[in-house]
Amino acid sequence: MQSVHQGDLELLQHPVSQELLRSKIPARLAYIWTDGTPRVIPIWFHWNGREFVMATPPKAPKLKALKKNPKVSFTIDDNVFPHKVLLIRGTARLETVNGIVPEYAVAAERYFGAEQGEVWVKNLGSMISSMVRITIAPEWVGLLDFQTRFPSALSS
Repeated sequence: MQSVHQGDLELLQHPVSQELLRSKIPARLAYIWTDGTPRVIPIWFHWNGREFVMATPPKAPKLKALKKNPKVSFTIDDNVFPHKVLLIRGTARLETVNGIVPEYAVAAERYFGAEQGEVWVKNLGSMISSMVRITIAPEWVGLLDFQTRFPSALSS
């Protein structure tokens, strides 16, 4: 798999990527605010094998920025040395959904476990009547494991 170059979507199949995609680590979503300054937020995600799906309440400030400039990047990384980092770039598509976004419920179960995830989703459903599904199809993928895949500044 080392012969797969940074930027290649095939990196999503790498065992390190698969480990991060199944983890309970939130993505760190980067986008450009309406005044042109960068923002980064932690956000749950669900990978369906083709796209990353995130969800947010319809009044979330980030939606204003994503409507203006849907280009995003995000990382999924860990806190154990040697660090593993999955880097993704893409374009966010927004869709309002009645009730809870189904992929959000799946993510809640992954992050909290089945029982607590179900309770979380039920409580959220009592507070909001709709959500916005944020779908990002990967356009560029990078992977660092600091054993066989290093940042370009360290590569020869």
